[in-house]
Amino acid sequence: MTSPLAPVKTFVADLLLWSFFVGGLAAGGAAGAVLDGTQKDVATYAGSAVALLAGSRIAKKPKIKAFLSKPSTLWFLFLFNGATAAAIYVTMDGVKGIITSAAMGLVSLGAAGGLIPSRRKHAADVTP
Repeated sequence: MTSPLAPVKTFVADLLLWSFFVGGLAAGGAAGAVLDGTQKDVATYAGSAVALLAGSRIAKKPKIKAFLSKPSTLWFLFLFNGATAAAIYVTMDGVKGIITSAAMGLVSLGAAGGLIPSRRKHAADVTP
Protein backbone atom coordinates (compact mmCIF):
# COMPACT_ATOMS: atom_id res chain seq x y z
CA MET A 1 0.00 0.00 0.00
CA THR A 2 1.36 3.38 -0.96
CA SER A 3 1.41 6.37 1.29
CA PRO A 4 -1.14 9.12 0.68
CA LEU A 5 1.78 11.56 0.67
CA ALA A 6 3.58 9.75 -2.18
CA PRO A 7 2.16 12.02 -4.92
CA VAL A 8 3.14 15.09 -2.92
CA LYS A 9 6.67 13.78 -2.40
CA THR A 10 6.96 13.02 -6.13
CA PHE A 11 5.70 16.48 -7.03
CA VAL A 12 8.16 18.20 -4.68
CA ALA A 13 11.05 16.08 -5.94
CA ASP A 14 10.18 16.87 -9.57
CA LEU A 15 9.78 20.55 -8.76
CA LEU A 16 13.21 20.65 -7.11
CA LEU A 17 14.81 18.77 -9.99
CA TRP A 18 13.36 21.12 -12.60
CA SER A 19 14.31 24.12 -10.42
CA PHE A 20 17.92 22.97 -10.27
CA PHE A 21 17.91 22.45 -14.04
CA VAL A 22 16.51 25.91 -14.82
CA GLY A 23 18.66 27.56 -12.14
CA GLY A 24 21.78 25.87 -13.50
CA LEU A 25 20.98 27.03 -17.02
CA ALA A 26 20.38 30.56 -15.76
CA ALA A 27 23.61 30.61 -13.76
CA GLY A 28 25.59 29.17 -16.65
CA GLY A 29 24.19 31.55 -19.22
CA ALA A 30 23.68 34.81 -17.35
CA ALA A 31 26.78 34.84 -15.15
CA GLY A 32 28.58 37.20 -17.54
CA ALA A 33 25.95 39.89 -17.14
CA VAL A 34 26.37 40.01 -13.36
CA LEU A 35 29.88 38.80 -12.52
CA ASP A 36 33.43 39.40 -13.75
CA GLY A 37 36.66 37.42 -13.79
CA THR A 38 37.05 34.25 -11.79
CA GLN A 39 33.61 34.53 -10.21
CA LYS A 40 32.06 34.54 -13.67
CA ASP A 41 33.99 31.42 -14.67
CA VAL A 42 33.08 29.58 -11.47
CA ALA A 43 29.39 30.49 -11.79
CA THR A 44 29.34 29.45 -15.46
CA TYR A 45 31.00 26.07 -14.85
CA ALA A 46 29.07 25.31 -11.66
CA GLY A 47 25.76 26.29 -13.25
CA SER A 48 26.51 24.19 -16.31
CA ALA A 49 27.43 21.19 -14.14
CA VAL A 50 24.23 21.51 -12.06
CA ALA A 51 22.10 21.80 -15.23
CA LEU A 52 23.85 18.80 -16.77
CA LEU A 53 23.33 16.62 -13.70
CA ALA A 54 19.70 17.67 -13.23
CA GLY A 55 19.00 17.30 -16.95
CA SER A 56 20.42 13.79 -17.02
CA ARG A 57 18.16 12.85 -14.08
CA ILE A 58 15.16 14.41 -15.82
CA ALA A 59 15.94 12.50 -19.03
CA LYS A 60 15.63 9.20 -17.13
CA LYS A 61 12.00 9.85 -16.22
CA PRO A 62 9.70 7.46 -18.15
CA LYS A 63 7.61 10.12 -19.92
CA ILE A 64 10.63 12.18 -20.95
CA LYS A 65 12.56 9.07 -21.99
CA ALA A 66 9.65 7.95 -24.18
CA PHE A 67 9.45 11.40 -25.78
CA LEU A 68 13.20 11.57 -26.43
CA SER A 69 13.25 8.12 -28.05
CA LYS A 70 10.54 8.92 -30.63
CA PRO A 71 11.96 9.02 -34.18
CA SER A 72 10.34 12.42 -34.88
CA THR A 73 12.04 13.92 -31.83
CA LEU A 74 15.39 12.35 -32.76
CA TRP A 75 15.13 13.68 -36.32
CA PHE A 76 14.39 17.17 -35.00
CA LEU A 77 17.33 17.04 -32.58
CA PHE A 78 19.64 15.71 -35.31
CA LEU A 79 18.73 18.34 -37.90
CA PHE A 80 18.34 21.32 -35.56
CA ASN A 81 21.57 20.72 -33.64
CA GLY A 82 23.50 19.93 -36.84
CA ALA A 83 22.33 23.17 -38.46
CA THR A 84 23.07 25.10 -35.26
CA ALA A 85 26.57 23.61 -35.09
CA ALA A 86 27.25 24.67 -38.69
CA ALA A 87 25.87 28.17 -38.10
CA ILE A 88 27.90 28.63 -34.92
CA TYR A 89 31.08 27.45 -36.65
CA VAL A 90 30.58 30.00 -39.43
CA THR A 91 29.49 32.95 -37.27
CA MET A 92 31.61 32.69 -34.10
CA ASP A 93 35.33 33.30 -34.05
CA GLY A 94 37.98 31.66 -31.94
CA VAL A 95 38.07 28.78 -29.54
CA LYS A 96 34.61 29.44 -28.06
CA GLY A 97 33.03 29.08 -31.51
CA ILE A 98 34.87 25.85 -32.23
CA ILE A 99 34.07 24.32 -28.83
CA THR A 100 30.41 25.35 -28.98
CA SER A 101 30.09 24.05 -32.53
CA ALA A 102 31.74 20.76 -31.56
CA ALA A 103 29.41 20.35 -28.57
CA MET A 104 26.31 20.96 -30.71
CA GLY A 105 27.70 18.57 -33.32
CA LEU A 106 28.09 15.89 -30.65
CA VAL A 107 24.46 16.35 -29.60
CA SER A 108 23.45 16.00 -33.25
CA LEU A 109 25.53 12.83 -33.62
CA GLY A 110 24.00 11.46 -30.43
CA ALA A 111 20.53 11.93 -31.89
CA ALA A 112 21.68 10.27 -35.12
CA GLY A 113 22.98 7.37 -33.05
CA GLY A 114 19.52 7.00 -31.55
CA LEU A 115 18.00 6.92 -35.05
CA ILE A 116 20.14 4.02 -36.28
CA PRO A 117 18.74 1.28 -33.98
CA SER A 118 15.16 2.40 -34.60
CA ARG A 119 15.84 2.38 -38.36
CA ARG A 120 17.21 -1.18 -38.17
CA LYS A 121 14.23 -2.25 -36.07
CA HIS A 122 11.82 -0.71 -38.58
CA ALA A 123 13.61 -2.39 -41.50
CA ALA A 124 13.44 -5.76 -39.71
CA ASP A 125 9.71 -5.28 -39.06
CA VAL A 126 9.00 -4.49 -42.72
CA THR A 127 11.11 -7.30 -44.21
CA PRO A 128 9.14 -10.56 -44.55
